[in-house]
Amino acid sequence: MGKEKEGFCVVGILVLFLFLGSSAASDDKQKRWRKAMISGETMASSMLINRVPSSIVLPLHGNVYPNGYYNVTLNIGQPSKPYFLDVDTGSDLTWLQCDAPCVQCTEAPHPYYRPRNNLVPCMDPICQSLHSNGDHRCENPGQCDYEVEYADGGSSFGVLVRDTFNLNFTSEKRHSPLLALGCGYDQFPGGSHHPIDGVLGLGKGKSSIVSQLSSLGLVRNVIGHCLSGRGGGFLFFGDDLYDSSRVAWTPMSPDVKHYSPGLAELTFDGKTTGFKNLLTTFDSGASYTYLNSQAYQGLISLLKKELSGKPLREALDDQTLPLCWKGRKPFESIRDVKKYFKTFALSFTNKRKSKTELEFPPEAYLIISSKGNACLGILNGTEVGLNDLNVIGDISMQDRVVIYDNEKERIGWAPGNCNRLPKSKSFII
Repeated sequence: MGKEKEGFCVVGILVLFLFLGSSAASDDKQKRWRKAMISGETMASSMLINRVPSSIVLPLHGNVYPNGYYNVTLNIGQPSKPYFLDVDTGSDLTWLQCDAPCVQCTEAPHPYYRPRNNLVPCMDPICQSLHSNGDHRCENPGQCDYEVEYADGGSSFGVLVRDTFNLNFTSEKRHSPLLALGCGYDQFPGGSHHPIDGVLGLGKGKSSIVSQLSSLGLVRNVIGHCLSGRGGGFLFFGDDLYDSSRVAWTPMSPDVKHYSPGLAELTFDGKTTGFKNLLTTFDSGASYTYLNSQAYQGLISLLKKELSGKPLREALDDQTLPLCWKGRKPFESIRDVKKYFKTFALSFTNKRKSKTELEFPPEAYLIISSKGNACLGILNGTEVGLNDLNVIGDISMQDRVVIYDNEKERIGWAPGNCNRLPKSKSFII
């Protein structure tokens, strides 16, 4: 869970009766969660969006190394309370560790979330959207059970509820919409666990917070982030903070659940490598970037060939990442070592046969470890269970604006100033 979970969240539903309570009998546990439904039709989102062109900007905290995650503070509930949530474009559902009471919860920065009895019923469209296999049985119609599983072995189990999210908009208005989120009362920590209150799911599905905000007409269904290489940055929802003409765009693949620009070709120092048809996705929930085994080994060979004769040697005693190099003296920053490393790129071809290239300069694939060595932040995805999927993680998205435009079904990127919150279109890119 959280940042270094190596990618993707598989969301499904375990159609079980909600197990809540401590030592009470099962009937008593059920009584704690009687059916309570927030109803009411929303106006057509397109009408409201045209009326309220606005965005939300949220500061980010964290870094790729040494923290290994970025998180955001959201104020949820009545009365409003702050929670730290890991930012994850690789999953849809937002959830909080939940005192319902907790069956198993992990260490968290704040007291566990205590929901009101606003249960999401089983037949709600958001609940239905969580069934990846289409097998939607409602053994308990009054509630929607969920289970989220992450690639690092972590998971969250709980029930969907609705609560108020207290949000400030760039129009200088404040709204507190009722949104669905997971009340996670049974967590299993994964291999990359760190203390969190929950996860902010920003995927393409209906349960995503931005999808819900868009359906209410509060913002357009567009997500962007700017991760600073110094740490921190910002996250935004909506499309009025950037100049679209200054962004390199490529279509989203309609055949992939996650944010995918489709198939890519790997080039190194401007030259073809022979590695093509690499299925690629963007995931802010992954600290590092992952290539499938063949492309990874090919990139390693090219890097080592390029480093031959240079004053660097492998740092076998540094276990920060699988491959590190040391110099004559410890490096203090990427600036000390970047002259030895070439830029590589992933090139995406759209239906018009034009290409959009995402470049990886040394700053987009190296970290300086606590021992002063340069370590490669590109990892073997096949070894961690991603099979042939290639994942562009946080390290390769630093100091650029990355935009997921669900309205126009495209992904874009551009160099950006990630060290200050945006105030205008010209400022962000």
